[in-house]
Amino acid sequence: MLTLLGFAMIATFLVLIMLKKMSPIAALVLIPALFCVFVGKGAKLGDYVIDGVTDLAPTAAMLMFAIVYFGVMIDVGLFDPIVRGILKFCRADPLRIVVGTALLAAIVSLDGDGSTTFMITVSAMYPLYKRLKMSLVVMTGVAAMANGVMNTLPWGGPTARAATALKLDAGDIFVPMIPALATGLLFVLALSYVLGRRERKRLGVLTLDEVLVEEKETETVLVGAGGGSGPGKSPARTGGSGVGTDAEPGDEDEGFQGLDPHRPTLRPRLYWFNALLTVALLTAMIMELLPIPVLFLLAAATALTVNFPHMPDQKARIGAHAENVLNVSGMVFAAAVFTGVLQGTGMVDHMATWLVGNIPDGMGPHMAFVTGVLSIPLTYFMSNDGFYFGILPVLAEAGQAHGVSSLEIARASLIAQPLHMSSPLVPAVYVLVGMAKVEFGDHTRFVVKWAVLTSLVILGAGILFGII
Repeated sequence: MLTLLGFAMIATFLVLIMLKKMSPIAALVLIPALFCVFVGKGAKLGDYVIDGVTDLAPTAAMLMFAIVYFGVMIDVGLFDPIVRGILKFCRADPLRIVVGTALLAAIVSLDGDGSTTFMITVSAMYPLYKRLKMSLVVMTGVAAMANGVMNTLPWGGPTARAATALKLDAGDIFVPMIPALATGLLFVLALSYVLGRRERKRLGVLTLDEVLVEEKETETVLVGAGGGSGPGKSPARTGGSGVGTDAEPGDEDEGFQGLDPHRPTLRPRLYWFNALLTVALLTAMIMELLPIPVLFLLAAATALTVNFPHMPDQKARIGAHAENVLNVSGMVFAAAVFTGVLQGTGMVDHMATWLVGNIPDGMGPHMAFVTGVLSIPLTYFMSNDGFYFGILPVLAEAGQAHGVSSLEIARASLIAQPLHMSSPLVPAVYVLVGMAKVEFGDHTRFVVKWAVLTSLVILGAGILFGII
């Protein structure tokens, strides 16, 4: 019964947000609350929610101060050289822009933090996508998949969790997986090339000068790029289809604000201080000198104090990023209700047991492959902690009974990260869609098929190379 209710709750949530019948925050709160009553544990809803909030509070704090920190770094011009480099490469060509998005997301992902990656990538690429009227879900989808592949770095989270859960060395898990993961990243780049060609065919190739002098007009955000369809009229020069939402007047100017070389928040004399502060922050994160929320809190306070010593200026910078902070932190705490009910009622345990119990006996010697396939839905519907500490040990034990090593099981468990990064239970994805002004349902509808395919490519490469 709990198994059926668990799957029904997840399916109801996904259907409602993809059809835009409910906002993600409302769906994350109301749907699990309703199912908690169905399970007969409505009296314990408060305990489940508090447990969920307690678990996710450090993540919410980290995201709040990370948004402030990197928002300030963008304001003061730390990433302007990256933006100029990307612009020089892209040349207002949609194909180059999509490929550049994947490259930028992959490079920035080396720090191991998804939120950082998405903030920098969107800040750099959003103005070009908006000016050229490109599909913003192409940007969010490509960035999420590239970051998902890179999220398997030992300091990114999943590899360390797998190593801890199975008492293995993280290097023994990760290093042999490099060829398969490199194949996955190449596939993301190839996919971005294909999506970019579709955007180029739809829009044509402009020069930056043509884009900048183009007459201001109401903008349409396409959600059907890459072969989708739907009502709506594209402003592109060549035909296209998609579902659109009108931008507010003046959005075009806001879109290029990050590229304005004369904005008053620039601090060129403090460039190297800000660069060293960011390097120190990322180094401390990798070395785990302090908890990540504490590091971001200290870094944000330092950045504000040094770059904007006057109190009114500090308040203005905090106010400028308050909307992103509120949206993301609100989404995280709403997700705490979903995860709290899913775990507190035991639904997630029953779902996992049912899945593992329905593995045919003949598949025993192929448990690494089974683990890889199961990780695709399980890491989408569960947190990494829940999967790696709750489910992976069970799969590893089943594999050992059939002569499959725990190392192979651990490696196979990493293949679904390109999809996991777009899970509604991953706080960083709300930074991505929030900054890109994309509906979460639109992002989900676009990215899931491509992310699943990317995960399967990594799994196939792992088997081909004899790693899994």
